Amino acid sequence: MAYEWTYGLVYSPKWIKGLTLSADWWHIDMRSIVSALGAQFIIEHNLPGLVFRGPSAIPGELGPVTLVLDPSQNLAGVVFEGLDYEAIYILDSAIFGHGDFGRLTTTVNGTWLSRAELQAQPDTKEFGINGEFLPTAFSLTSSLPRHRANFSVFYDGPADTWLAGFDIGAVVHWIAQYEDDNISLVGGKPQTPRTDPVTGEEGRRARKVREWTTFDLLASYTFNLPPPAPAEVPGLSKDGGKNVRMRDGKEKNVVPVSTAEYNPCGWRAWLNQTTIQLGMQNVTDEDPPFVAGAFENGYDESLTTIKGRYWYVGLKKVF
Repeated sequence: MAYEWTYGLVYSPKWIKGLTLSADWWHIDMRSIVSALGAQFIIEHNLPGLVFRGPSAIPGELGPVTLVLDPSQNLAGVVFEGLDYEAIYILDSAIFGHGDFGRLTTTVNGTWLSRAELQAQPDTKEFGINGEFLPTAFSLTSSLPRHRANFSVFYDGPADTWLAGFDIGAVVHWIAQYEDDNISLVGGKPQTPRTDPVTGEEGRRARKVREWTTFDLLASYTFNLPPPAPAEVPGLSKDGGKNVRMRDGKEKNVVPVSTAEYNPCGWRAWLNQTTIQLGMQNVTDEDPPFVAGAFENGYDESLTTIKGRYWYVGLKKVF
């Protein structure tokens, strides 16, 4: 069960032609969610009834884990709240009065996560998971940085020319820094200094996962060939036959030229509405930031990837 409300607005100022601004403030309240929490998440938050420990040899410290139960269960609920925003500016070269040289489209969009609170069981309190790394075994959501954004610039060729199907652009993806799995790193004391006050080095202390910025390039061309002149073919006509008076004075019923057309064929038909794509992702070959809480591989696979730079080609045909 989920409850949601959204307030949004769109503004296109007349004094800046081609500019559109939009924003949506949203609130999602999900209840009785069927999900598995994951053993790591359960141990870190010491959820009662799901994690069992042996006696501790150190007074005031938790004992060793002896059993963890991780069933798929109905969680009490989770609340998400945030802001989606977007700005689009389309610069049409025709407005300068010197001909059409194409359009330049610039887009900025992103999400600011204001609130994320989880209540694992009806008899436990809500706690915040906003701005934190979440283990991959936690199937409800991926990690939750407070801010993510994209910036793109695309050029489209002028209309009514062979460049009309040309589209080239670049996209920048940005994920803001967020908290590492500090409950595991500092034993449940996130307020511990991030660096040693004496040596200045990072140790078993709270830390942040650094921001991650990647850069993509892509280009495509769509063939929009003009349709050939319709060829008249013999056949049925909507008006049927007509009586025509011949030279000898007699009338003869003549079947008129049909209004039907054969389906176009040949290389033009196959090339028309075909799109060729060429692109490269992560142009600068950025490595994902290190995450100490990701014990499997050292990076947050829910938000980043270790693929590095790679290029691709694509072919699409519309019939």
